[in-house]
Amino acid sequence: MQEHEIQNRIRNKAAGLCRLFRANVGTGWTSSEPAFCARKSMVVSLAPGDIVLRKARRFDTGLPPGFSDTFGDITRVITPEMVGQKHAFSLYGEVKQPGQKRKPNQIAFGNAALYAGALYGVWYSEDDMYRTIGHDPTCG
Repeated sequence: MQEHEIQNRIRNKAAGLCRLFRANVGTGWTSSEPAFCARKSMVVSLAPGDIVLRKARRFDTGLPPGFSDTFGDITRVITPEMVGQKHAFSLYGEVKQPGQKRKPNQIAFGNAALYAGALYGVWYSEDDMYRTIGHDPTCG
């Protein structure tokens, strides 16, 4: 099963238990100059959907390298033992195919999240997500 399929299954199972979002990143092209503008008749070969950019430059958008595949939050009841302590109720899940390992920047992100008090897990399946949030799926 592909990583995005695992991620979708996990996000669907998380519905109602926590808020979980997909972290999107990408690369694109931009230009500070207007798109191509012909001043005289000329022959240019473009396919449908092609765009011409002058002085194009590439850019990256989204989250920093190592950020988890999914993120969100979870509601917790504050107990007397928790009063006066710092608590982050953030939730992060790094989704992997079975056998895949995390990259060093993903490990660093996970360690930072845990150090801050967030919930963090490496998820190969829905069961891994359940363990991270402390949910027993057999109890409803």
